[in-house]
Amino acid sequence: MEEQKNTTEEVKNVLEGQKSEGSAQPGVKADKKDVEDNKIMAIIGYIFPILFFVPLLGDDSKKSPFAKFHANQQLVFLIFCFGGWIVSSLMMVILIGFVLMPVVFIASFVFMIMGIIHSVNGEMKKLPVIGGFEILK
Repeated sequence: MEEQKNTTEEVKNVLEGQKSEGSAQPGVKADKKDVEDNKIMAIIGYIFPILFFVPLLGDDSKKSPFAKFHANQQLVFLIFCFGGWIVSSLMMVILIGFVLMPVVFIASFVFMIMGIIHSVNGEMKKLPVIGGFEILK
């Protein structure tokens, strides 16, 4: 019985360690001035993904890690939206697209909301599943 309790405590410690490691790295906070200067542009880029380049338009934004990070996330988001729409449209021929299209729409909406929340909070946190791709450097 005591051995099982120790094992359970070890598992909890490992899981807590993974949570703290996993949440510390992706949710990196940017410089407050950098965030305040580029926050609105980052939000606009998530609402209208075609405008992913907007956070990079200002003179200071070209050097801003916050603006570059969110511009990259927005470009990946745009590719996901466009690619998902194309694939689900083509799959409608075999009826899978009728199921896939709402899934892509809901996922796009969730990613958009998450991106906006991360921008408002001044975090440089990657979007789940699609955020790991780095196109803009």
